[in-house]
Amino acid sequence: MTEHHNDCNECGKCITPSINHENDTLYTFLIYSENTPGLLSQITAVFTRRQVNIESLNVCASSTPGVHKFNITCYCNEDMAKMLTRQMEKRIEVLQANYYTDDEIFINETSLIKISTPMMLANKNVSKIIRKYEGRIIEVNSTYAAVEKTGVTDTILSLYDELNKLGVVFQFVRSGRISITRSKVEKLDTYLAEREKQRQSNI
Repeated sequence: MTEHHNDCNECGKCITPSINHENDTLYTFLIYSENTPGLLSQITAVFTRRQVNIESLNVCASSTPGVHKFNITCYCNEDMAKMLTRQMEKRIEVLQANYYTDDEIFINETSLIKISTPMMLANKNVSKIIRKYEGRIIEVNSTYAAVEKTGVTDTILSLYDELNKLGVVFQFVRSGRISITRSKVEKLDTYLAEREKQRQSNI
């Protein structure tokens, strides 16, 4: 029998993950943490234990010295998003975790597409499509050309789909989403300032 809690979002055992994304929202989770070995596997385990598929994951150093920033996207409902956030914040090394919808953040992503040079020269539509999506050719030789495209996910995928339909694509890779919030208040800075104030008061 499943154990129920007063707050069903507390452990996630009572929340059934969606099989499809029709009624789900794409959420971006921004997690700030200390740079600790093994933390990545702990964070991803929060999603896998609840059968929530991670769409993209990007980890990098943040503007705060010693603090790393995780950008993770997944489709789920808001109850699940709240629960995932709470579970991640239970990790000692995690300083703060929040979730956002696309209208609450600025989003960017980079991609590289390797295409056939002979086919590009033979088919003028290839160059037209690259210009249409403002792609940038960063390398070209007699065998292949490398196209770079930076922007939102939908635009990058549209460029790839149109080139792929022409049969010119050799390889395709995306960096994963990076994002910053639209808020005028930096939640992490506020949290760290409050923590330092509390530390000083305890001395």
